[in-house]
Amino acid sequence: MKKEQFILALDQGTTSSRALVVNHAGEVVAVSQLEFRQIYPKPGWVEHDPMEIWSTQSATEAQALGKADLRHKDFAAIGITNQRETTVVWDKKTSKPIYNAIVWQDRRTANYCAKLKDQGLEQKFRDKTGLLLDPYFSGTKLRWILENVEGAREKAEAGDLLFGTVDSWLVWKLTDGEVHITDATNASRTLLYNIHEQKWDEEILEILDIPKAMLPEVKGSSEVYGHSTKGVPIAGIAGDQHAALFGQACFERGMAKNTYGTGCFLLMNTGEKAIRSENNLLTTIAWRIGDKTEYALEGSVFMGGAVVQWLRDEMQLVNSAEECSELASQVPDAGGMYLVPAFAGLGAPHWDPYARGACVGMTRGTNRKHYCRAALESIAFQSADLAECMTKDSGIEMKELRVDGGASRSVPLMQFQSDLLGVDVVRPENVETTAMGAAYLAGLAVGFWESKEDIKSRQAEGARFQTERSKDEMGKLTDGWKRAVERAKNWEINDEES
Repeated sequence: MKKEQFILALDQGTTSSRALVVNHAGEVVAVSQLEFRQIYPKPGWVEHDPMEIWSTQSATEAQALGKADLRHKDFAAIGITNQRETTVVWDKKTSKPIYNAIVWQDRRTANYCAKLKDQGLEQKFRDKTGLLLDPYFSGTKLRWILENVEGAREKAEAGDLLFGTVDSWLVWKLTDGEVHITDATNASRTLLYNIHEQKWDEEILEILDIPKAMLPEVKGSSEVYGHSTKGVPIAGIAGDQHAALFGQACFERGMAKNTYGTGCFLLMNTGEKAIRSENNLLTTIAWRIGDKTEYALEGSVFMGGAVVQWLRDEMQLVNSAEECSELASQVPDAGGMYLVPAFAGLGAPHWDPYARGACVGMTRGTNRKHYCRAALESIAFQSADLAECMTKDSGIEMKELRVDGGASRSVPLMQFQSDLLGVDVVRPENVETTAMGAAYLAGLAVGFWESKEDIKSRQAEGARFQTERSKDEMGKLTDGWKRAVERAKNWEINDEES
């Protein structure tokens, strides 16, 4: 009898590295997690030490194997999912990074992005990459390293430097410098990849002055890229939000998932068609498997679960997220109050960096329960705004919303989200959807799971929230939300002008 095999999923996130052991039934049998340093050299700058990313990731792998009492020979494949857009440049000969990883949150290239916009180049970038000209993405971070690290430009021109997002860096280290690749999902977040022609874009590389020799080979999201030094096939890669979409089995056109973390990331599978957004959403590759590429529309909420952290840490109205949910459930509504958490401006579809937080509609009877309720409702309102944009862009009516992330545990939030959208909100039993997506992609590549149907059969529903309130009632609340958002917009710029 053949000994049972497993999949190792490496989940390299923004604040921690994790490793999960997954069995054939799609169950997580062991988890290990280690946090690493966040480095802030200047206001608006965010960095990680690539060697620390690697050391924590390899340590969690060893710990997870120890917890499960397994050896590397017990694994059919390794899958990787990662924080997206974070940029690493290393020396090809020594495998040593020449600078810290510049994190997706970093804003140091904002002025350069503004300069490119002033040159009328944003539409060109949007048409080719599906992305906005923003410091969020990898391309301008890579250019900054070449321009600002001594000797980097010369070494890159000589073919001695390599660039990669975190997935590429991990594969390089796992294979001891044998394999320099990325997958289509991570490539599609660099601002350098033509998502329609499926290749690095020569014209964009010329504009940003980036040598093509630095770039990894772009592979599918589910194939064997090489073997780790321990002999295990590395067989699946996807950026974290794409992996969560796959982990939620959103395999059909129109299926959508929302991850409720610090921010919220709503992705809708648009099938084999890349839909250009008219509502400031991003067009991105969902995954590429074999010769088939599927696309997604993506919208981001800057302040999701972070609103609850604000209530806890700054306002000190609650001691935990659980207490916030409990208090919110004790009132039927927010008593006419709206909280617009534009603490760092507004993301899609507004993209207003001058918006600031606003709380409107308070009365003498407003109390902390109403604040908790309004905070949770603000997360749902922002997500509903994205869903509305996706429907307009795609012409696809959302049938249900699959959810994951820490704040998806809040019953009043999930219920209100269902009422707002008028569709069922479904939370899986296993909320490790990001790591599961990486595991499934790797398992598919090596025949550990036979097909998407096989994966779908392993999805267990944890909770389903169905619409309880009328469309008219929710329409009135949405109108109030939109009025509140208008009051939050342009706040800082108006203040400066006065």
